[in-house]
Amino acid sequence: MAVKLILLVIFFAVMVSVGLYSRRHATSVDGFVLGGRSVGPWLTAFAYGTSYFSAVVFVGYAGQFGWKYGMASTWIGLGNAVIGSLLAWVVLGRRTKVMTQRLNSKTMPDFFGERYESKALKIAASVIVFVFLIPYTASVYNGLSRLFGMAFNIPYTYCVIGMAVFTGVYVILGGYMATAINDFIQGIIMLIGICAVIGAVLSGQGGLIAAIRKMAEMPSDIPVTMGQPGAFTSFLGPDPLNLLGVVILTSLGTWGLPQMVGKFYAIKDEKSINTGTVISTFFAVIISGGCYFLGGFGRLFDNETIYDETGAVIFDGIIPFMLSTLPDILIGVVVVLVLSASMSTLASLVLTSSSTLTLDLLKDNVMKEMDEKKQVKTMQVLVVFFIVLSVVIALDPPTFIAQLMGISWGALAGAFLAPFMYGLYWKGVTRAAVWASFAAGVGITVSNMFLHYIASPINAGAVAMIAGLIVVPVVSVVTPKMDRAKMDEIFMCYEEKVTISKKRSLEE
Repeated sequence: MAVKLILLVIFFAVMVSVGLYSRRHATSVDGFVLGGRSVGPWLTAFAYGTSYFSAVVFVGYAGQFGWKYGMASTWIGLGNAVIGSLLAWVVLGRRTKVMTQRLNSKTMPDFFGERYESKALKIAASVIVFVFLIPYTASVYNGLSRLFGMAFNIPYTYCVIGMAVFTGVYVILGGYMATAINDFIQGIIMLIGICAVIGAVLSGQGGLIAAIRKMAEMPSDIPVTMGQPGAFTSFLGPDPLNLLGVVILTSLGTWGLPQMVGKFYAIKDEKSINTGTVISTFFAVIISGGCYFLGGFGRLFDNETIYDETGAVIFDGIIPFMLSTLPDILIGVVVVLVLSASMSTLASLVLTSSSTLTLDLLKDNVMKEMDEKKQVKTMQVLVVFFIVLSVVIALDPPTFIAQLMGISWGALAGAFLAPFMYGLYWKGVTRAAVWASFAAGVGITVSNMFLHYIASPINAGAVAMIAGLIVVPVVSVVTPKMDRAKMDEIFMCYEEKVTISKKRSLEE
């Protein structure tokens, strides 16, 4: 217990120290929200990765999908790396940085307002962000608290409140720069921790080959496999179609999430994009691939403690029980690992929520006179508000972690992904198409919560995203076009000439 407590004290002390160090970057709006748009490749890549993966992935998703799909759940991690990281950086990174700087937009709703010349779109987008980031934030607490309960026997309430307080302190003190530096430190911890945990868990099962052999002998309880053994070690697992839905939601979803795309706003230069692409992809392969690979062996730890009184599996309890068999020092590493993942995601979420509400909803609408200092103060107050609100929800969570996150990601990415991505590349996107995408993304996700016409919230989120990608071009073709001259002016940012060195380009 002493070792675990010492690791925690050191961890929290470093986080607060970074917040104090970063205070000088948080005096202006640009500094507080985007770190002055001068964040280097390593910090940006780690900020992207650590915002992507939290206790939701490590505890909720890895446990649930590892149990359902066996070793094939590793495909989710690889999809996260290739689609959610590599392609996201390649397709969105450079264009996001260039166009948002041209439009002087600091948030995703601000982008919609400026790109489509609509204050109403900006306000609607900020309301969607406000409403649907909250359940995601609550799900982050939920996953972490289960591990704390296992490691320290600390009541759930104290875990949630303690994590909230420390996250709030360093975000309020240092804004985006504090979260980026802490994300880098937390990312290093995550990389070391996941490798150590996988090694220890498999070692306890007699090694990798022995663990795979045990998994291969297990009969599948999924009807389509008719109880045949070997399904949990097969190439695509026992349920490939639902597995594909999870891959789409958790990978393509990042392209439309404001807390993820916002990282591209803050990139420093061309080199940062190239380096950041490689680093974030490598990070995702290790962290996400490792989490799902570990979760794929969850059935080897079948125990009465992971079932409720009705006999249903408590998916959020699988990974904590799996880890409870480890030595104390490794449990301490795991707690700091998941704490790192969760606090980095939580910091990103509350910073995104507070900046969006301040800059896109309150400024010029509710509060007419807001100078630079007042905007920063308002965001700091709202950081506290969002943390308190998410704590209240987290203390009485309505459902499993994966379902909470599925609802949040489905609505946000379903609404935003298509108009954001198309808006970076195509002048022909219309305002009506953006409204249609907002309606489709939120409509499919929310209606499915009540009507359940799509059995899984995860699949409902994937359907919402794909619907937006179809709706936007179709509606754009049949609705009135934006002003051509204005669109040409906006897209001129991509045609500006720059001078670079020979090591960056061979062009004469």
